[in-house]
Amino acid sequence: MPRLSFITGGKKPKQILRTGTFKKPRRLQSQDYQILLERCLKTNKLFVDDAFPAELSSIGTGNLLQKLPSGVEWKRPQELVKNPEFFTENASRVDLHQGLTENCWFLAALASLTFHQDILANVVPKNQSFEKNYAGIFHFRFWRFGEWVDVVVDDRLPVNAEGKLLFVSSIRKNSFWGALLEKAYAKLCGSYEDMQIGQVAEALVDFTGGVNMTIKLAEAPPDLWQIMIRAAYSGSLMGCQTRSGPERVLDNGLVAGHAYTVTGIRRVTCKSGTENLIRLRNPWGKIEWKGNWSDSSSKWDQLNFKERLLIRKTREDGEFWMSIEDFEAHFVELVICKLTPDLMSHENGKQWMLSMQSGKWTSGGTAGGRMTYTDTYWKNPQYRLKILKGDDMEKCTNTCNVLVSLLQKQNHRHRNQSPPLYIGLSIFMVPFEYQSVRRQLPQSFFMNNRPVNNKCVFINEREVTQDFHLLPGSYVIVPSTAEPDQECEFILRVFSRKHLLEEQKEGPNIVICCKKISEKQDDKIWDNIIIRYFEKHPVVNVSQLQMLLNKVNWTSAKQAPGKFSLDACKVIMAQLDVNTSGTLSIQEFRGLWTRLISYQEIFQRRDIDRSGYMKLTDLQTAVQEKGITLNHQFYNLMAMRYGNSDLKINFANFVCLMLRMEINGEVFRNLSQDGKGIYLQEAEWMLLTLYS
Repeated sequence: MPRLSFITGGKKPKQILRTGTFKKPRRLQSQDYQILLERCLKTNKLFVDDAFPAELSSIGTGNLLQKLPSGVEWKRPQELVKNPEFFTENASRVDLHQGLTENCWFLAALASLTFHQDILANVVPKNQSFEKNYAGIFHFRFWRFGEWVDVVVDDRLPVNAEGKLLFVSSIRKNSFWGALLEKAYAKLCGSYEDMQIGQVAEALVDFTGGVNMTIKLAEAPPDLWQIMIRAAYSGSLMGCQTRSGPERVLDNGLVAGHAYTVTGIRRVTCKSGTENLIRLRNPWGKIEWKGNWSDSSSKWDQLNFKERLLIRKTREDGEFWMSIEDFEAHFVELVICKLTPDLMSHENGKQWMLSMQSGKWTSGGTAGGRMTYTDTYWKNPQYRLKILKGDDMEKCTNTCNVLVSLLQKQNHRHRNQSPPLYIGLSIFMVPFEYQSVRRQLPQSFFMNNRPVNNKCVFINEREVTQDFHLLPGSYVIVPSTAEPDQECEFILRVFSRKHLLEEQKEGPNIVICCKKISEKQDDKIWDNIIIRYFEKHPVVNVSQLQMLLNKVNWTSAKQAPGKFSLDACKVIMAQLDVNTSGTLSIQEFRGLWTRLISYQEIFQRRDIDRSGYMKLTDLQTAVQEKGITLNHQFYNLMAMRYGNSDLKINFANFVCLMLRMEINGEVFRNLSQDGKGIYLQEAEWMLLTLYS
């Protein structure tokens, strides 16, 4: 997550000790996880959450109750399986299946989160299990209306008479993190029923505290593919939705009124040219697209054998590929959730500022309605925005990218009993004669000036986001409801490279400087060297790959022996070069880079003496960290193949080993129908073994 430093009034950073921050989240209903855990351990009693009891009232009071089978019971995981697990390091997008609740939007966002284990670890705190210090209590963190909230639950889950979970379940019958996370979110929303019907964008923000960019696909920009590539490279989370209506399966295999996760993008080389493909997942874990590039499509015959092996799957697991043209035709909107809004710019590695203000529309006071209500519009809350000159302005227009987010809070404890109001925002440029005014601008100002966004669109969604290109100067932001006298609290967030924000009639505002996720060497290498290199070279060959990889010190050893040899780079190239061109594109290299960072973290944890080598005794643990389990005899063979005479493995050889195991494992899972075996012709087997 971004590191946030708080600034109030002056120029020097000052740490504000308050709850609701990521480091010190607010406790929902004042339930302190640590205190409750210690109390349960001391009394040797399992936690019982009276704030969210194991009763039908926690499930709901409406239509969801009609779906319930007879004989609903609440049971703890130990009563359902012999060896329950809370969380596994290799949790993936295909682990979880939707239950009786119509919360595909929540599951779609959660599947996107599994691609970012560091973010997932923030939502699902580690060091929780069914073994060490188990007391029947778990906790989770969500970003809710401008603050982080810690939610405590007990582990009693609703099941049917056969002991099957009624709501979210895992394909791993003994894994319960998804079911418990759903329970915590249901508690936050008010009940399981309050999770019915929603937008992917809502859950993405609640998981990350990020900001959403929504693209209506009927009006998709011509550079949609490039936007999605930048989103994928920058670590954004993506989801999408089909047209609204009753949730039903269409003839083409898509589900109407349903949310999906964007799990991958790839440009493939066909006999007739290139095609841009998007991989999607149905949260149901089944029911897939039947058109071009679906599992059984003849389109796959246009790819070479290796590329087909690596990306095509034929299992009914809810995940499928489709072309970007079909994506635009059959989906209504794409939601991209960014921790920082770099997506708006082609620039990389630069800092954004976030300013955040809390406000309220009150009947008879600050709820003035939209601009057509000329007598009251000026009474809406007003926020003065000053865009400052800087080196980061777009050179061709001298403007600054500014993203404004308006987020309305729910007025009721139960989410579904607080339908969102129609809200919108307008930005006005403030002429010189008004720039010294620090109180609310008068009615006459709004009668004689038009907003920068000539047409303010009002939407009945929780969050409305707009991006602008503004010249340096003074502006006023006016958030409003569509109709006057509608009461609600809201959060206003402004992102830009350099600005000041304050409410027109109140004191200093909190400005949050939002930096990149980390400033480690690997981030700087990627931004400063690799991006620049690919701007000049569309692909890299094996010699260029060796040069780029050896620009990084991958180990902590004083004399790091982990430099990549040409032979090691040939192995890496063979694994990732899906179209057998002898080169890697920036897309393929980005995938390699992500894996390398993961391997580096594992390697450095195991290289305790900082020698630059991993011992045979640590190899098994390191491999298992990636979710791979093998017989003991294989580890000796691997050490002999990839290690030196002392059976010690350096980083470069560890990378070659892990790549082969992970990618070959993916190939096996793609080809196997039952997870037990595959059938290959001799020519296919020779290609796999000789060029891999």
